[in-house]
Amino acid sequence: MIITVIATAVNSSCQNNEESIANKNTLNLSSSPYLLEHANNPVHWHEWGEAALELAKNENKPIIISIGYAACHWCHVMADESFMDSAVAEIMNTHFVCIKVDREERPDLDQIYMNAAQLINGNGGWPLNAFALPDGRPFYAGTYFNKMQWIQLLSQIWHLYKDDFNKVLKQAELITNGIKSQEIISVPSSKNVLFEKNDYIRSINQWQKIVDLKYGGSKNAPKFPLPIGWEYLLQYYYFTGDIKALDFVNLTLINMAKGGIYDQIGGGFARYSTDERWFAPHFEKMLYDNAQLVSLYSNAYKVSANPDYKRIVEHTLAFVLRELTEKEGGFFSSLNADSEKKEGKYYVWTKAEIDKLFDKKTALIVCDYFNIQKNGNWENGQNILFLYKSYEDLAAKYSVEVDAVNELINQANMKIFDERSKRIRPSTDDKVLSSWNALMLKAFVDAFQALGNKEYLEIAKRNADFYIQKMIDKEGKIFRNYKNKHASIDGFLDDYAMMADAMISLYQTTFDIKYLNISEKLTNYAVEHFRDDRSGMFFYTSNLSKTIVARKMEISDNVIPSSNSVMANVLYKLSIITEKGNFKSMSEIMLNQVYEQVEAGGPYYASWAQLLGLMTNTQIEVAILGKNYSFIAKEMQKNYLPNSVFVGGIHENLPLLKDRLKQGKTLIYICKNKVCILPTEDAKDATKEIKKERSFQ
Repeated sequence: MIITVIATAVNSSCQNNEESIANKNTLNLSSSPYLLEHANNPVHWHEWGEAALELAKNENKPIIISIGYAACHWCHVMADESFMDSAVAEIMNTHFVCIKVDREERPDLDQIYMNAAQLINGNGGWPLNAFALPDGRPFYAGTYFNKMQWIQLLSQIWHLYKDDFNKVLKQAELITNGIKSQEIISVPSSKNVLFEKNDYIRSINQWQKIVDLKYGGSKNAPKFPLPIGWEYLLQYYYFTGDIKALDFVNLTLINMAKGGIYDQIGGGFARYSTDERWFAPHFEKMLYDNAQLVSLYSNAYKVSANPDYKRIVEHTLAFVLRELTEKEGGFFSSLNADSEKKEGKYYVWTKAEIDKLFDKKTALIVCDYFNIQKNGNWENGQNILFLYKSYEDLAAKYSVEVDAVNELINQANMKIFDERSKRIRPSTDDKVLSSWNALMLKAFVDAFQALGNKEYLEIAKRNADFYIQKMIDKEGKIFRNYKNKHASIDGFLDDYAMMADAMISLYQTTFDIKYLNISEKLTNYAVEHFRDDRSGMFFYTSNLSKTIVARKMEISDNVIPSSNSVMANVLYKLSIITEKGNFKSMSEIMLNQVYEQVEAGGPYYASWAQLLGLMTNTQIEVAILGKNYSFIAKEMQKNYLPNSVFVGGIHENLPLLKDRLKQGKTLIYICKNKVCILPTEDAKDATKEIKKERSFQ
C-alpha cells in the first residue's frame, strides 16, 4: 500500500560495544518479562513514553514500534534472527528510535498499531512491527519479517522518510484517520429498540452456519476456543430448550478435552489449535484462556454432570495453582510456547521415551490411549498426546477390567508427569494483569459453585483481597499490572469491567458486602472516566490518560469478551442488585447501540447476546436470609441458573434484603421481575420455582 521504493539491502557490520548498549538499551528497568528478554539486545530499545517520543522529535527520526508478548513463538524467532544481530541493530539504532511494547501490558497501544497493520495489509498478528512519525502516528506496519526482509524494509523506510517525507506524512494522516474510525461509536443511536424475546431467539441463526458439526468449535483452522460463544449457547439452551445449542457446546468441550490443545499430562489449555481437530496446539498457555474455559466447563458440568468436565476443571485449576500462582495471591500471565528454543519440546514424546518408562504391556496400553506412534503423530518423530479411545475400548481390547484401565492410566499420567518435570520447563511470564486475574478469580468462583470444593472459594477470596489491598485505591482506580511488589500502569476498561464482574460473582457466592461495594466503586470510576456521554459507550482508555493517535473502543467480542460488552453486563447486574435505575438505563443504551450486530455477529457478539437474553427473559432475584445462608446458596448454585441474581446473608444491607430477616429461620425469597412469592426454607423447592420460568416449560 505504501512502499514502492526499491533499495539495496544494507550489509554493513559493526563492532558490538557492550558499554554503549548498556547505556542506550533501557529495558533492564522494565517490569515486563517480555521487555526484559530484550534488555541484552544490541538494539537501543526504549519503553513507550514521553522520553522516547521526545528523542524521536529532537533527532527527527521515524519510530519503530515492535510489539509482542512473552509466550509468542514468532516474536522469539524474529528477536533471535534480527534483534540480536549487531549489524541489523546498527541500522535500527542509526536511523530510528526503537520502542519495544508488551501488548499485554499496553493493549491500548497494541489496538492502535494493529489497526494500522490491518488497514495496510488486511491482516495482523504478532510480532507486530509498526513505523511511525515522531508523534506516534503510524505510516506502515507489518508482522514477522525474516532477517533479509527486515533489513530491506528498514532501508526502504528510512530512504522514503528522508527523501519523500510529504508522502510519508500523507500516508500517516490517512492511516490515523482510518484508525480513528475503526470500531468506534461516537453518536447516539438513531433508534430506541424495544428488546423482545424473538430477537434473542433469532440470535442463534448465524451460529448454525459456522459450527463445525464434526469436531466442535467454529469451522476451519486455526481454531480458537472462544469460550464466550459457548457460554452464550449454554444460556440459549437454558432459555429456549433448543437441544441443538447444548449439543454444539458438548461436541466442542468433549473434543477439546480429548485433543492436543489440552495438556493431557499436566492440565491446562494451549491458546489455539493449528488444525480443525484440536490436535496440534500452538503450545503457549495463557491465563485468560484457562480462566474462561474453567468457567465454561464448570457451567457445562452444572447442566450435564459429565464427569470428564469435572476432571478438566480440577486438572486445569491444579495447573494454575502449581504454575501460574504467585505468593501474594495474584495469577501469572502465561507459559511460553518454547523451551530450549523449540516450540512444544516440553510437551511432546517419542514412543521410545514412553516405552522406557513402563513394562511392555503397560506401554502398549498407554501408547494406545494417548495415540503414541512409532514414527510420531506430529513433527520429527514426536507425538502430541491426545485421546481417541475410552477406558471401555481399551478394557475390551486388552481383556482387562475398566477399573484396572482407569488405575493404570492414572498411574501412567503421574509417571509421565514426573518424567516431564525433569525437562527444561518453558519460561513463565510472571507479571500479574488485572483483567486476566479477574477472569481467573471468577473461574475459581464458578468451579466452587459447580464442584463444591471450598479451597476454590478461598483462593478466589485471596485473589480479591490482594486486589483490594494492593491494586485498587479509595476512589476506585485500578492498576493494570503488578510485578515485584510494584504496579506502574493505570488500568484500562477491561480491567475495570472484568474485575467489577468478578467481584459481583464473589459477592453472590459469599454475600460479603465488601466485594459488592468494590464492584460498584470500580463501575462508578469507569462511568466517570471512561464513558462517552454522547454515545453511551465506553472508551478503552481513561480521560485522565494522554491520548496517543486515537482513543479507541472495544465493542466486538473475541478470545476475550470486549470490555464494552462486559461493562454493559456489569451495569445490568448491578442495577438488579442495587436497584439503581441509572445503571440499567446505561446498559440498555449500550445494547441498543449494537443491537443490529447481535444476530449477524455470532461469536463476536456473544456477550452482547447474553445480555439480550437476560433482558428478554424473566429476571429472578433470590434473597437468602438467615444463619444457614451459605449452605442454601451452595445447594442452589450447584444448578445452572443464568437469569438469577443472589443476595443475602445475615444483614439487611441491600434494598432486596430489607425487612426480610426472621429470627431462628433461614428463608429463601424468590422474586420475579420484582414480584415475590411466599418464602420457603427448602433449597430444592426454591430452585424448582426458578426453573419454572424457562420459556419452553
